[in-house]
Amino acid sequence: MSEAVSPLAPTDVPEMPAIAGVKLATAAAAIRYKGRTDVLLAVLDKGTTVAGVFTKSKCPSAPVEWCRAKLKAGKARALVVNSGNANAFTGKTGRQSTALTASIAAKAAGCSPNEIFLASTGVIGEPLDASKFDGVLGGLVGSTEPAEWIDAAKAIMTTDTFPKVATATVKLGKTAVTINGMAKGAGMIAPDMATMLSFIFTDAPISAPALQSLLKAGVEDTFNAVTIDGDTSTSDTLLAFATGAAAANGAPKISRASDPRLKAFTKALNGVLANLAEQVARDGEGARKLVEIIVEGAVSKASARRIAMSVANSPLVKTAIAGEDANWGRVVMAVGKAGEPADRDKLSIAFNGIQVAKRGARDPSYDEAEVSSAMKQPKIQIKVSLGLGKGRDRVLTCDLTKEYVAINGDYRS
Repeated sequence: MSEAVSPLAPTDVPEMPAIAGVKLATAAAAIRYKGRTDVLLAVLDKGTTVAGVFTKSKCPSAPVEWCRAKLKAGKARALVVNSGNANAFTGKTGRQSTALTASIAAKAAGCSPNEIFLASTGVIGEPLDASKFDGVLGGLVGSTEPAEWIDAAKAIMTTDTFPKVATATVKLGKTAVTINGMAKGAGMIAPDMATMLSFIFTDAPISAPALQSLLKAGVEDTFNAVTIDGDTSTSDTLLAFATGAAAANGAPKISRASDPRLKAFTKALNGVLANLAEQVARDGEGARKLVEIIVEGAVSKASARRIAMSVANSPLVKTAIAGEDANWGRVVMAVGKAGEPADRDKLSIAFNGIQVAKRGARDPSYDEAEVSSAMKQPKIQIKVSLGLGKGRDRVLTCDLTKEYVAINGDYRS
């Protein structure tokens, strides 16, 4: 966890309301860090449904494999998250650690280990001593509170500089339901079906299959449209839990994602996911600029996404932005290398609304002073117009600074 808060951190932290059926607690188990909380326990009421999306890495962590196996039943009673150790690339020892952690948590929560969900974040390749959870989790069950959201978000941080939370209240039928979310992530961010770690909670009564459909669709233009350094984590986990407690207040029970009564809920859920995803981009390791890349005029949305990601993941583009240099030549390079349809002589590029390149050449009205001034803003928008079709997409990233190298150069030290 970094000491200095990112200059891009949100200025307002939302009031996070309690959600019926969810209680949270944190503790310091000395997994890696000294003198700070590093374990989160969420205890969930009986009847809670769960959905999840995970990394597509071919080297997934032990907790990711555990969650994938338990997700099939669609039921959850507790979530245990630790920071400091990813329990990834730890072989048989890692699998034993997840089983022991789940067993300890299940005993404390009074449920089956199959209803325990796990997530770990931190250093890859170091064994996780799950015995450190023994006693800690039992004590946490007795100290859970319904509204410890900020403390919970802090407990899962690694190189993050601020806790990431978001909330929304929306009507389901005629009843108000709440959606709360938290996330962590600042480096090794190029999500593929999720982000580093993120957890969503709601009191809406939604079946596991319906929640799974909503979550899978929701990540595509939120977490999957964010990149910090182009590196997909072994631990990417996004879990959503629905306690169903709002049914007691008249909220209708939803069994299908296509239920028209879900329209407002779906929009609110996607809004929470988008909010958290942007906070991840704002907290990119060493970041000083939030960068929005819009690609339009592509042959398809998918093509636009690949081109946008090519631009977003280019170290040359990102370092130019760090240096407040509107170097459109590097954007041209990134478009050209994406492997997608593009026509040099139709390509136009704008930085913060100022067109710098038009139809394959520098814009005739280009003004260096005007563009240089615009590049000093904390948020930079790069718009790429291909002129080939109607495909459009948007991704978020950040600049690449010397601080990123410093953070990652001594991460294990």
